[in-house]
Amino acid sequence: MSNLLDNRRRGSSRAVWILILGLFLGGLLSRLSELFLPDSAARDFLITSVAASLGPFHLDLVAVAITLGPLVLSLNVLTLVGIALVATVSRSLI
Repeated sequence: MSNLLDNRRRGSSRAVWILILGLFLGGLLSRLSELFLPDSAARDFLITSVAASLGPFHLDLVAVAITLGPLVLSLNVLTLVGIALVATVSRSLI
């Protein structure tokens, strides 16, 4: 039973790392396409993104005040390509 729980934890942590690395790779691909692709419909399609944001979180304790945010997640086609590439590479290596 503990082996099953260890596999679930390992699988979920692997999925989180794949998502994080894929988002970074997708952001890099998006930025490179903005810089190097000429103005065209394909460039507009690749770099058009949808953004979701979570407003600032404010925690005010007596001794410490912390404000986090806003947290913004921006997705476009190249972000999804980045996630797919990282998932494919990690699956073939592991």
